[in-house]
Amino acid sequence: MIRKLKASDNERVMDFLKDEAALNLFIIGDIEAFGYDSDFQELWGFFGEEHDLSAVLLRFHNSFIPYSKTGTIPVKEFSKIIKSYPDKIFLSGKSDLVEKFENIPGIELGKKQVTYFAECNTDEFLGQTEFEIKQANIEDVDRIIELRAGIEEFYPNPDASKILRQSMETGTGRTYYLEQDGQMAASASTAAENSMSAMIVGVCTHKDYRRKGLATAVMQKLFKDIMNEGKSLCLFYDNPEAGRIYKRLGFVDIGMWTMYR
Repeated sequence: MIRKLKASDNERVMDFLKDEAALNLFIIGDIEAFGYDSDFQELWGFFGEEHDLSAVLLRFHNSFIPYSKTGTIPVKEFSKIIKSYPDKIFLSGKSDLVEKFENIPGIELGKKQVTYFAECNTDEFLGQTEFEIKQANIEDVDRIIELRAGIEEFYPNPDASKILRQSMETGTGRTYYLEQDGQMAASASTAAENSMSAMIVGVCTHKDYRRKGLATAVMQKLFKDIMNEGKSLCLFYDNPEAGRIYKRLGFVDIGMWTMYR
């Protein structure tokens, strides 16, 4: 049986999601921030024969995330929901789940990107930095966007400034940075912060200041502050060199994540 979830289901839903809290940080964060009654967010639950919750599907605007602990997902039922939305859809989630939606008639998926999903629960390997690390505020948004715009590997998002401002205003994200010669030289941000975890995004260094450990210094400060709040850290990466840096900081791979956009 599948039905739309509501506020009275929250305790049951959170118990279902928390065993893999890092993998579910987007769903958990969106529930905590926007609940079950928003016009741009909906959640459905799939219940088995014993009336146990076995899978969920989140819609946030036109983005969908399915989740199941077991790897079994009600593709037919969830596909029917996804196809009922006329706009271009974005699908993401654990690779073994979302890839089941490929080649479903009526669902047009965009460009596929597969990344590693890593988590960190220890500050044992973080070390200390002597650089002055600052936390950004709204007035710094344009500088952050300018720095990111110079990073070839970054996927351009026309709404990046709006998203960054909103994350700061709602407390679902923060950005730390350091300067060199009056220039914002390196920064790192969080996104989808919730009561359990935070996603690390936007780690970057200006091309004129690379190979000096600046991004690592920013991450050391950001990571320590988040962990002191009792949260775990997680991130995506597809660059082997970046992966080696993250693993030296204590990250371990916990799965693969696929996005279609």
